[in-house]
Amino acid sequence: MRIGYGYDVHPLGPGRKLILGGVDIPHTQGLLGHSDSDVLVHAVCDALLGAMGEGDLGRHYPSSDPKYKGISSLELLKDVMSKLKAKGYRVSNIDTVLVAQAPRLGPHLASMQKTMAETAGIDAGLINVKVKSGEGLDAVGKEEGMIAHAVCVIEPI
Repeated sequence: MRIGYGYDVHPLGPGRKLILGGVDIPHTQGLLGHSDSDVLVHAVCDALLGAMGEGDLGRHYPSSDPKYKGISSLELLKDVMSKLKAKGYRVSNIDTVLVAQAPRLGPHLASMQKTMAETAGIDAGLINVKVKSGEGLDAVGKEEGMIAHAVCVIEPI
């Protein structure tokens, strides 16, 4: 088995949709970045790439490449899963933590889990999504951004 860890952070700003785990979340701000800036899916992709020994998202999908401008992070997850299968691995489990002060994300966690699992072609029980608040501390606590952490275990097919 191999273990991977992923981390991502994006600032919040006006004029963007808030997409987390592939789900459109109603909010007054969205995450800023080159793609749809889905911080949760980015962390999952980085964990999977790390477990394979394949670097990170920036190596495979650089923000300097205009073809990734505005891309759905679910498309990146599909491609990462293709790389995983091509290397002869499958997902044993993925555990995530999303750190956000607002909006309340509890009602959306099951949808995030289901959407990411369907996109990855794995059972929804293999993905766990948790949320923590910023407790009013630092940029996350002041609603200036969001952070996601992910760890995964992969094993040979």
